[in-house]
Amino acid sequence: MWSNLRPVNALEALRANDPGPLEERLRAVGYFPSPELATSLRLSLALDRPLLLEGPAGVGKTELARSAARALGRPLLRLQCYEGLDESRAIYEWDYAKQILYTQLLRDTVRDALADLPEGDAALRAAVERVAALETEFFSERFLVARPLLAAIRAESPVVLLIDEVDRSDPEFEALLLEVLADHAITVPELGTFRAKVAPLVVLTTNATRELTDALRRRCLHAQVDYPEPSRELAIVKARAPAIADALAARLVDFVRRLRDLELRKPPSIAESIEWARALLVLGASSIDEATARATLGVLLKHGDDRDKAEARLGALLSEKGTAGTAGTGGKTP
Repeated sequence: MWSNLRPVNALEALRANDPGPLEERLRAVGYFPSPELATSLRLSLALDRPLLLEGPAGVGKTELARSAARALGRPLLRLQCYEGLDESRAIYEWDYAKQILYTQLLRDTVRDALADLPEGDAALRAAVERVAALETEFFSERFLVARPLLAAIRAESPVVLLIDEVDRSDPEFEALLLEVLADHAITVPELGTFRAKVAPLVVLTTNATRELTDALRRRCLHAQVDYPEPSRELAIVKARAPAIADALAARLVDFVRRLRDLELRKPPSIAESIEWARALLVLGASSIDEATARATLGVLLKHGDDRDKAEARLGALLSEKGTAGTAGTGGKTP
């Protein structure tokens, strides 16, 4: 692995220590990273290292990759991981239907190629050589179907490669990722090794449903993404639901953060805060009273026992004590 490490260009190092411009570009597309997360992304770009984002569902891990693609003006290639994912869906496969059609079309060509050969062992060897030449064509790039990983490696210009929820894949699948993560390369036995002309920005996300292997972690930079502090969550809500009034947005953030302080099966995420803001706008709500909160809890809480627990405490959750800047911990602050 050490042989693959590249020296860092002085300009890249300088940029890595100046997260301002990148953070501003992310904010311009509606993503508000913590300074630590912005620095991690900048280091990932400068060092050509994959960035592994870990944290609860709905805190903006996937959205960071989408926003980075928009901010950098790069295409986004996404690989959604799941149990049973294999190389035919993640890396490449052969277009068998096209290959079969090709063999049918070649039938007459092969017959013609062998027709003029003399009899004997020499003729047999010549026939084998001609058929072998056709077989080489059979496994050529024209029949190769590139999946997201190979597509990112073969791209002519920089892309953002999102490997989403890698923890949902099997541990064996991680072994398929190592060549891509360490060397920006993929080996196809029939064709050889494809190496990236330009390194993609690789972002992996995990919700920690299982422990990732040390081999994968070792090849990545790591960033923990948690619920944002109140002021940043307020900025996110207002950016994604710009029509919401300042007072209503602050009230919303305060309420959501108090919900997170309860021992819930699934606390509301940032994504659900945004969705609730949009729901309140649809309903024309100018404030959050008990009736409004009760009627819209289903936007925030997706389990019945969580909803029952919140409904039993609505009075305290809606009390005027505290503001979006002070109420509750709302989980860890990144």
